[in-house]
Amino acid sequence: MANAKTATLSFRIKPGLKEALRAAAEQKHRSIANMIEVMILQYCGQNGVAIADDRTPSVERPKLEHRQ
Repeated sequence: MANAKTATLSFRIKPGLKEALRAAAEQKHRSIANMIEVMILQYCGQNGVAIADDRTPSVERPKLEHRQ
């Protein structure tokens, strides 16, 4: 997963909600970004929302032949 590409997500929330998120992340020794990712994964798992596998290319690329 270290080489996985990531996407940027930017949004606004109420200050109290941000503070609660920060506190939750701190309790679990996570960054805020990682805590949000964990929460999304948990929600999707509990509610049957499929998550695309980032390792699977969305477009099939032709395989290159190895020539000697």
